[in-house]
Amino acid sequence: MIPRDVIERAPKVLLHEHLDGGLRPATVVELAEQHRYAGLPSTDPAELARAFQRIANRGSLEEYLEGFAHTTAVMQTQEALHRVARECAEDLDDDGIVYAEIRFAPELHTMGGLSLDEVLEAVLDGFATAMAQRPIQVGVICSAMRTAARSYEIAQLAIRWRDHGVVGFDIAGAEKGYPPTQHLDAFQLALRESFHVTIHAGESFGLKSIWEALQWCGAERLGHGLRLVDDIAVDEHGEPRLGRLAAYVRDRRIPLEMCPSSNVNTGAVASIAEHPIDLLRRLRYRVTVNTDNRLMSDVSLTDELQRVVEAFDLGIDELQWLTLNAMKSAFWPFDDRLRLINEVIKPGFLALSQPTSLR
Repeated sequence: MIPRDVIERAPKVLLHEHLDGGLRPATVVELAEQHRYAGLPSTDPAELARAFQRIANRGSLEEYLEGFAHTTAVMQTQEALHRVARECAEDLDDDGIVYAEIRFAPELHTMGGLSLDEVLEAVLDGFATAMAQRPIQVGVICSAMRTAARSYEIAQLAIRWRDHGVVGFDIAGAEKGYPPTQHLDAFQLALRESFHVTIHAGESFGLKSIWEALQWCGAERLGHGLRLVDDIAVDEHGEPRLGRLAAYVRDRRIPLEMCPSSNVNTGAVASIAEHPIDLLRRLRYRVTVNTDNRLMSDVSLTDELQRVVEAFDLGIDELQWLTLNAMKSAFWPFDDRLRLINEVIKPGFLALSQPTSLR
């Protein structure tokens, strides 16, 4: 078993985390006071954190998302957005993360009168401020809300800022009843512009969502994707048989942005131990481990990796494999990914693999 302090010191990569799901509780309280938002469940930071976690842990994605009404309410000025982004990068760096892709929905932050470009500029500036002081690299993914009708506009926005820190386009929100193909024009725009696409699919809905995301909308990665196991049959001898979609995903090395703790919160799985991540890992899918929403799920990437390591008895080699999967799958330029792999991640894990480090 890998000791927790080794996981803490490991160079880590995070591909799936929502900006509005990872605020510091104290920051939420302070911003609410500044902006006269009176809707918080509590103004005590510790109790507020517990309240967010209670909201999230009720067994459905729709209920899980209710807490975001509070965080987005206090993220309606450029100053607030800058602060939240800066603090996010600082917290990730403190957790040993060397590269992160943080996604958020700009359309949720215009209620105070900001334009989409002003929203995005503030977030990018906040990350840039932290990166100037910390050894972490952060890319932004612009998410459109799948329950709204602004996805084409958000895709245009993301592409407009692609040379300033935006690395990809996504859709997020309640999955059931809102298939990816409702936003086909936005994805086709991204593909025409040679822009990166990841799509929330197979989180709370089944194989059709994954199929549409890949075969109609051109997703390069799958956000969650755990329902892929519905296309994998395991016989009485423990031998797996892959259906055509499951085989396609593995053959094409399509990355899976898996978020085990969040999936437990939303009722997609009963526990970490029952999560399909280990089956998919053993079948050599390109599995990655992510936090989804650090505040809502009360989890850091160190926590998430420790839970997976303990549930499935993983060693340092498996931890490095998961990390390299994530870095290989990042929407960052190839040369930069290779540099981080060869100069930071592999040397970091080599140092951790020495016998004294694992005691």
